[in-house]
Amino acid sequence: MFTEPFMQRALLGALILAPLCALLGVFVTARRMAFFSDTVAHASLTGTAAAFLVGLTEPTPGMLVVSLLVAASIIWLREKSGLYHDTIMALLLTGSVAVGTVILSRLRGFKGELHRVLFGDVLAVGPTELWLAGGLLILVVCGGAWFLSPLSLITTSEDLAHVSGISVRAYNYGFILVLTLTVTVSIRLVGILLVGALLVIPPAAARLVSRNLRQEIWIAVLFGMVAGGGGVIVSYQADVPCGPAIVLVSIGLFIVSLIIGRLTSVTRGSLRPA
Repeated sequence: MFTEPFMQRALLGALILAPLCALLGVFVTARRMAFFSDTVAHASLTGTAAAFLVGLTEPTPGMLVVSLLVAASIIWLREKSGLYHDTIMALLLTGSVAVGTVILSRLRGFKGELHRVLFGDVLAVGPTELWLAGGLLILVVCGGAWFLSPLSLITTSEDLAHVSGISVRAYNYGFILVLTLTVTVSIRLVGILLVGALLVIPPAAARLVSRNLRQEIWIAVLFGMVAGGGGVIVSYQADVPCGPAIVLVSIGLFIVSLIIGRLTSVTRGSLRPA
């Protein structure tokens, strides 16, 4: 099964990206940013179309550029327009999908690539994505360990963090940058339509059986690894698409966690310190 190089890359990619998304997802869910990740993910459709339009055979650079531009636009419009976040993100999500669809409709020979972008194709994960994912994982793990306390305080109350002397804006920009890069790279694994599941389901499942933030982080990472590796194995054995398989394994973990949480009566606050 795993003697083929493409399967080795697929499993390695899943074991890197799924836990990475789960780790970031702990803060994404606590800060109610799931819609932000969906907006950035859908912007990758335009990035893919733009990459093909200019003659690139690898869409990842276009996806990264457009996703970062959309993330920056969300922040800029929020500061300058006074509109609510959900309004801005709905505007950019629908607009980016429309632009990407129009460009792709004018191109020929990229329907297969479009399917992979929408629904994921872990078998198409190449060395570039693996190196980028590995670098992001090291960055997030080291940054999370070093800045866990200020990140937790910002997540709980930005006003209190600001009064405590923490540079809230710098932390927010850094978090959004890393989140955007992670979402864009993870699209290769599960696709635009499902990438939000990796950021939401494992942390949600971990939250049901954890008593503090540190427990939630470790359990979410563990669930991410199980979902990623298990999804690849299920996909291979059952001959089903890998992205949906990973999401279904994640949902299975959520159901088990829900039952365990109910039986053990685990309760916790919105984001208790460790």
